[in-house]
Amino acid sequence: MNWFGRKAAQHAARPALSRVYGSWSAPAPLSWEAQVREGYLGNAIVQRSVRLVAEAAGAAPLNASDPGLLALVSAAPGGQGLVETLASQLLLHGNSYVQILTDAGGAPAELFALRPERVTVEADARGWPVAYRYKAGGEAAVLPAEDGAGRPAVLHVKALHPLDDHYGAGCLGAAGGAIAAHNAAAKWNAALLDNAARPSGALVHDPGDKGVPLSAEQVERLREELAEGFAGGANAGRPLLLEGGLKWQALSLSPADMDFLELKHSAAREIGTAFGVPPMLLGLPGDATYANYREANRALWRLTVLPLCAKILGAVSQGLSGWFAGADLRVDLDRVPALSEDRMALWREVSAADWLTAAEKKALLGMD
Repeated sequence: MNWFGRKAAQHAARPALSRVYGSWSAPAPLSWEAQVREGYLGNAIVQRSVRLVAEAAGAAPLNASDPGLLALVSAAPGGQGLVETLASQLLLHGNSYVQILTDAGGAPAELFALRPERVTVEADARGWPVAYRYKAGGEAAVLPAEDGAGRPAVLHVKALHPLDDHYGAGCLGAAGGAIAAHNAAAKWNAALLDNAARPSGALVHDPGDKGVPLSAEQVERLREELAEGFAGGANAGRPLLLEGGLKWQALSLSPADMDFLELKHSAAREIGTAFGVPPMLLGLPGDATYANYREANRALWRLTVLPLCAKILGAVSQGLSGWFAGADLRVDLDRVPALSEDRMALWREVSAADWLTAAEKKALLGMD
């Protein structure tokens, strides 16, 4: 049974992002929806990092011990593949849940990825998960962990969380400080651009011999006129006409105060580190030669995509082993373009080993 809904109950005590308004402040706890809106939907670096890893995992060529198993995992209900969906959920939330939907004969017909923020693990007295409560659209359903035959009904794939027995830790919380800094720097730079990339200055009132200061009403009227007639990029460089003892004193920022571009780059590198994406692949400044880009792409696959695929495919294989004897799912490394140089190097080394027989060479290359 599928359970859909627009609004869901949120987990308590999820990792929090910091809100920064003008100055650094203590982290304020945010709901999962607020974390996703600020950290993923509102940050280009996070979104690009997640898409790089998740789409690469979803496009990875697979080998399976059974054609039916491969067809089940490769199906894309709703236009999004299972592996890509699970990879995105693991990166952001740290947890992914797969409901095994069976047909009338009890055979698995579809693998449905549940929204992780809507799932709550229900454990028995010993602490072992026995069911999963799924809340959506104001309703809740209890999905048993196993079916009547003792086979899994819901698969739970989670990232490591050393302080939690039932839930994993995503990368979004670990990158929270860098995300907040990156968003704050972007807002600050946008504000500078709206004000001609510098503070607009100060109006200084010189009462002269009369010594009469401006009244509160006059100060407020000046502030409104300045905001309406001189703020914003469309009014950049517009001259002021001053009278009544008013003088304009221009202000400027120091080079250290203007160094928000480097702050953004530093925060973006930290975000990329949290999600396992080399900074070069995020378009950040650096030694972006073709060779280094190629090495960065290979590092992305070796250090991030392949381990994530192994975690997902291993959990799915184990969960479906009750229907597919000896179930085995893995990435076909020989068909991954980013690893072609590694494959060619291995072929050269094996081909040059004259002391190996042809059968032994085929076995080393996985061609037996």
